[in-house]
Parts: sequence; C-alpha cells; structure tokens
Amino acid sequence: MNFQTVLLQDAAPFAAITLNRPERRNAMNFQMVEELIAAFDALKIREDIRAVVISGAGDHFCVGGDVNDLQAVQSMSEAEQQEAVAGIDILLRRIIEAPQVVIAKIHGSALGGGFGLACACDIAIGAADAAFGLPEARLGIAPAMITPYVARRVGLSRAGVMMLTGARFDGISAHEYGVIHEVCPKEILDECTDAILNEIRQCSPAALRACKQLLQTADQALDESLAFRARTLNTLRAGEDGQEGMQAFIQKRPPKWALE
Repeated sequence: MNFQTVLLQDAAPFAAITLNRPERRNAMNFQMVEELIAAFDALKIREDIRAVVISGAGDHFCVGGDVNDLQAVQSMSEAEQQEAVAGIDILLRRIIEAPQVVIAKIHGSALGGGFGLACACDIAIGAADAAFGLPEARLGIAPAMITPYVARRVGLSRAGVMMLTGARFDGISAHEYGVIHEVCPKEILDECTDAILNEIRQCSPAALRACKQLLQTADQALDESLAFRARTLNTLRAGEDGQEGMQAFIQKRPPKWALE
C-alpha cells in the first residue's frame, strides 16, 4: 500500500506507523488522516500483528492539525466541512477499536490533534523533554473533535485545565497527569518501547484481541456485559491459545507465541 504522508511497516508480530511530514512537524492534514485510517483498516484483518507503534519522523511526534487545511475548510460547503473535520474522530475510533495493542512513541511535540492521537492509544510512552498541550484556544479555536478522548484519558477536571489554559508541559508532567503511561530520557525511548513490545510478545494474540474487546465494554452496566464476558472467557479457555498457555505454565516453558 502506497502512502505519501505516513510510512507503514508490518513485519509480524509488530507493525510500525510513522507520521511522515517532518517538514511540517508532522502536522495532520486531511490526507494524513485518510491514510492513517486506511492503514488501520488494512491492519484490522492482520491476526499476525499483535501491536502497532505510532511515531513521528524527524524532531516531533505531531503538532496537531495542519493550519492550512483548517483555513481551507472555509471554502467548503457545510456538509463538506462536517465530513472533513469528522475524519479525526473516525481515526481515533479506529485506534481504540483496533484488535491490536496501539502504542504511541512520543518525542518532540505532541500538541492538539497529536495530543488526542496519543490519548486514543492503548499505551503511550514519551520522552521526558517532550512537549504536550492543547493550544487550540490560543488560536481562537477549540479541540472539539478530540475532547472526549482527552477527557477519557485524564479525567474531565484535568482536561478542562489543559483546554482552558492552553499551557504546555513536559513528559514528566504528562506522566503525572496520566496522558502517558511511561516516561524516559529521549536517548532510550526506542529501548523503552522495545521493552513494552517484549512484554506484549509474552501475551497470546487471541487473548490480546479479547482484552481490547473487553475494554470497550468496561463502561457498560455489569448485567449488560455479563454474558459477553463469560462467553469470552469460556471461548479463550477452550481455544488453542488457552490450551497452549495453560500447558506451557504447567510444563514451566514459554508458550509458543512468546518465541515468535
């Protein structure tokens, strides 16, 4: 698959998506959003891929939406404007609903839409000197499309402070606020990401997919999700991965997927 604004590497068991507009600090234009959606659509059917790492080429992760595109929206019809800006929401849903573990590897700046992208990922790891923030209000706009995803990650009160001040903060504060799950010096960001991937390698592919589905039901009433949760457990327990995992535990050996 040929992309112009992103790079996709999909050598099992892990895939890597690189935002590839370094000359624009990886600002997301409409084309990048469309290509990211297409990349996740392609990966959705890849049962051999357990995790996807999103990173940015050059000096930054992503500085948000491309201002040139945002200005160009003014010349569109109301219906076209709605469709154009809704693309980021479609993308973030693709990430949340992806059957793989999605990891954001953040260096440089993660602002606006780039911040929202990180919040949609299952796991986010960032450099201690990375810059995070929601500067939209300082530009006369608002982070309308990413607000639910930010609030889901950090809570409504913290999201409010971020949105209403537009203040920037570093990776250490981002870790404290719950934006990212791991923080490390920039020099060892790759090593820290590899360590997380190694942990994921120990997990059954089928179980990982089930965990992603279970997380989507976490906010449902317990009675509503009971049948699904029980069915999921019984299916996994009787399945090939479940049997292999339990046998490996009894035999004190690594399960076969940990060696792939």
